Amino acid sequence: MAKLEYKDLLEAGVHFGHLTRKWDPRMAPYIFMERNGIHIIDLNKTLAALDEACHAIKQHVRSGKKVMFVATKKQAQDIVQEEAKRLNMPYVTDRWLGGMMTNFATIRKSLKKLSGIDKLMKEEAYLNLAKRERLMIQR
Repeated sequence: MAKLEYKDLLEAGVHFGHLTRKWDPRMAPYIFMERNGIHIIDLNKTLAALDEACHAIKQHVRSGKKVMFVATKKQAQDIVQEEAKRLNMPYVTDRWLGGMMTNFATIRKSLKKLSGIDKLMKEEAYLNLAKRERLMIQR
């Protein structure tokens, strides 16, 4: 991976933060200044944190573990999907479901139920059900 430089982050607009009235006080150490009602992020600290994160991810992958790529913003979806496929890693580029990682047992049950409904809808017995029963299953 190419080494990121200060000017790369500046060109990408990484330094633009949230509106000053919508800030989280825990971000105070990373805010460089405020201009026109917007916080400006300290890019020196950003570069240091990115280097640390890259190192941690490299160690993680070297040990044979997977890294999940997540990009729900339109601007990043295509490139994140391409890179995740290239690296053979899992990715999410559509809607992120709450609890997808922390409550996966419940998500898995919902997926199994949905899979069962799909199988049922493909069977001939489904067509023999009353219209009302079919609608209840579809919902």
